[in-house]
Amino acid sequence: MQSIVLGGSGIVGGHIVSKLIVAGEHPIAISRSPPADERAVRWVQGDLARPESLQLPRITTVYCTAHSLLLAKALPSLFSDELQRVVLFTSTSIVTKLNSDIPAEREGLQRLAEGEQQTIDLCTRMGVGWTVLRPTMIYDEGRDANVSRLARLIQKVGVMPLAGRGAGLRQPVHAEDLAIGALNAASSEAARDKIYALPGPDAISYREMVGRIFDGLGKRRRIVTVPPVLWRAAFALAAPLLPNANAAMGERMAKDMVFDAAPAIRDFGWSPRSFHPQFERAFGLP
Repeated sequence: MQSIVLGGSGIVGGHIVSKLIVAGEHPIAISRSPPADERAVRWVQGDLARPESLQLPRITTVYCTAHSLLLAKALPSLFSDELQRVVLFTSTSIVTKLNSDIPAEREGLQRLAEGEQQTIDLCTRMGVGWTVLRPTMIYDEGRDANVSRLARLIQKVGVMPLAGRGAGLRQPVHAEDLAIGALNAASSEAARDKIYALPGPDAISYREMVGRIFDGLGKRRRIVTVPPVLWRAAFALAAPLLPNANAAMGERMAKDMVFDAAPAIRDFGWSPRSFHPQFERAFGLP
């Protein structure tokens, strides 16, 4: 087997690389700036936007955590008679946020969905098996832009404001579990040519999710309820502490974003950990 990981320096891609090494492979990973420590990985310096410049051996499996449009552009250059499976990560946000009121977010998700469909169409034409994995909220203590960003805010100000009751359900999923799921899906014939949601096992309210972040920091839960009508004004004060965030986050705290894991459990044994993040090592806590 010869696997390539597109996005191998990312939080999910990095775990995929590590799991492949443990499984006895010597995977290939592409990066514009390969790390100095190559371990058992062959890092190829290159740009997926210019796939013709890549010089790669024949590949049996492609794992992609990079943007789906980049994969669609690069895939013809990766094709050979040996290519058996393409595993692409996108996001459940394609379902929950595709009609977002925020133009940039909406356009970004439309491009993600477009790349997903282009990849499926290319694989079908080439006779290559494909599997699309759509995770829910991804976390990896200290590294992600979701749970860890909230944890840093809590560390800084000691309190977390919520719009309303924060009753909307969430299913956070750990990046390492996604890597395990990707390898299992790649080797499963039942997962061929299918799209799966990959949620975490706990469907908890946004408020409880924040509470567990407090727990993981070793702090007493201090959650402040802000009436929705006042949220936007309050958000203007909190926005500098949350780069790239937007006021619509508050409105979404009341909306359920839950998905059915049963197909992934049935077809490739999806079994992620419960959501109880620990930040001691990531944040250097005593």
